[in-house]
Amino acid sequence: MALALVGFLIVTVSVIARRSAGRALQRDLTTIQRTRTQLSGEQIKLEAEIRSASSRTRLAPLVEQSLGMRVPADTQVIDLQVTEAPRVTP
Repeated sequence: MALALVGFLIVTVSVIARRSAGRALQRDLTTIQRTRTQLSGEQIKLEAEIRSASSRTRLAPLVEQSLGMRVPADTQVIDLQVTEAPRVTP
């Protein structure tokens, strides 16, 4: 009888320990998922800011002021023909 009681006690303690560990892991997983969602939102926001900061309308005035560059007129553009480079065989 005492042996059965000790066995029952061991099984009960192991089940409770396993559930406690599972709940702790679930809390950690929920925290990680929440953090991941927040970071994904921040990444989307930062990518939008990068697109905005690198747009032509934003960069053109800065480039014109600091570097003195401008968009050339159509008469100043020369189209070059692309030729294939000779192939080198080993």
